Amino acid sequence: MKTSAESPVGGGAAPSGEPARQRLSLRVNGVEKQLDVAPWTTLLDLLRESLDLTGTKKGCDHGQCGACTVLVEGKRINSCLTLAVMKDGCEVTTIEGLARGDALHPLQEAFIEQDAFQCGYCTPGQICSAVGLLAEGRARTEDDVRELMSGNLCRCGAYPNILAAIQQVRGRGDGQ
Repeated sequence: MKTSAESPVGGGAAPSGEPARQRLSLRVNGVEKQLDVAPWTTLLDLLRESLDLTGTKKGCDHGQCGACTVLVEGKRINSCLTLAVMKDGCEVTTIEGLARGDALHPLQEAFIEQDAFQCGYCTPGQICSAVGLLAEGRARTEDDVRELMSGNLCRCGAYPNILAAIQQVRGRGDGQ
């Protein structure tokens, strides 16, 4: 797989009858990427299938569960509802990009400390969403956190622990 700035991913002519692939540039987890993608490629599929960043999960594929949440320019989005070409030139951060070397992001640490996951499938989206939520600075109360995280579903019932992890970091003010 070619992912460097010099070697675009997925390059080449489109088979006859298909729309031409489009070139886009992204900075993903701090690394510049140039890719040639079909115009209908979602950001989620690009991350998982072209860049092999499988931490972001495909849940409902309809923007209803939040498992695919990533940060684009620091704002949380559902990557399954976003065409990759719409984010040309943007900075994208996935769960893989939150840690700094061996040092986990404070929310990753808090999720571990609070046992805020059971099956773990929703965890990457929950953590990315929580990072975005804390950066927004709108959550002042526990109810605010519940409301602002309502787009991320946990089917295992770890909500109380997820809320505790977010509150732990929100209280320290180091979640960004």
